[in-house]
Amino acid sequence: MPIPTEVVGSLPRPTYLQKAYVDYDAGTISKGDLEKAQDKAAEDSIVRMSQTGETHVTDGEQRASSFATYPITDTLGGTGLASNLATDGQYFAIFDDGHHRQLPRLVSGPLKYKTYAYENFKKSLAYASGKSMKQAVIAPSMLYLLYPLNGTVEGYPKEEFVKDLVNECEKDIRGCFEAGAKRVSIDFTEGRLASKKDPRNPWTGADLLQTFVDLNNKVLDRFSPEERKNIGIHTCPGGDCDSVHSHEVPYSNLLPSLFAMNAGYFLIQLASESDKTSVYKQIAQALRSDANGVSQKAFIGVIDPLNPKVETPEEVCERLVEAANIIGKDNIGATDDCGFSPFSIDVKPKHGQGPDFARDVAFQKIKARIEGTKLASEKLGI
Repeated sequence: MPIPTEVVGSLPRPTYLQKAYVDYDAGTISKGDLEKAQDKAAEDSIVRMSQTGETHVTDGEQRASSFATYPITDTLGGTGLASNLATDGQYFAIFDDGHHRQLPRLVSGPLKYKTYAYENFKKSLAYASGKSMKQAVIAPSMLYLLYPLNGTVEGYPKEEFVKDLVNECEKDIRGCFEAGAKRVSIDFTEGRLASKKDPRNPWTGADLLQTFVDLNNKVLDRFSPEERKNIGIHTCPGGDCDSVHSHEVPYSNLLPSLFAMNAGYFLIQLASESDKTSVYKQIAQALRSDANGVSQKAFIGVIDPLNPKVETPEEVCERLVEAANIIGKDNIGATDDCGFSPFSIDVKPKHGQGPDFARDVAFQKIKARIEGTKLASEKLGI
């Protein structure tokens, strides 16, 4: 069987959609006008991704405020924010270029999603014309940060919050499969960040990695081994405005814990890693053949979404062959380092010509991954 390959999820939003988000925040267009722009961008995303030969296409998360906040707010500007949330929450991350992304703060219970990923999936499914689709969802560990780090929410103890959070995340994943998704990947970019110990961002020094792993397993363990074969975990050091938040954190801080989660596969940033060989070896040691009934696969990041230079199929092939020789050819897949634009407002500054150009580049990169994976499969005789 050839090496499997899978996109992470997001694509740059076209200029007209980013403008629609801004105009909706300003109150100059209606929710219906925003949804028309989202529909147009979602359809274009699915059609163009299908043309690359991608196995499981997505709508590029064109309807989501971000990979992390789609359940709780309509826009990054806070329009449509859930009524029991305030805007003054913790930073999710402070990026290397100095910008930051901030989460809301839970002020009362219970936690309930406003929007489920499967609702957006259903709106886009018709555009796939029978093509297999996947869906990315946010990890409960990210939304755990909605609860005050050192405080409490009156009348809503953290134990009750966690129960509600696990229930909502399970509902999100099950709803995606019931709607027709063939794969569901859980975005876990906070994993590497949990070891950064950034004094500007207190939660990164609170030793939360094991808490995150245990929490995510509470959700995963509600699914059968057969179901978990198609549930993945994505990890990366961030990817927003062509910048990162935790690239300096060694993979050795994360990888043993990463594979302690009982998912069937992992989408792992590696194309932009300087010492790939070392990480391949760590993956080979930590990957589990029996993760509570499922054999794990490591999808190797072979495409860098933050760099406008398009990788060649030959470069992709070379990376996969090396990984296969260390990890085992039956244990790997191919992916991109990150979504191409996890946040809805992102002008992709390193790309130089704006989000529309970055969008074109993204499809070229996806095609290169697919062609390079085919070359690697042939070279490895699988």
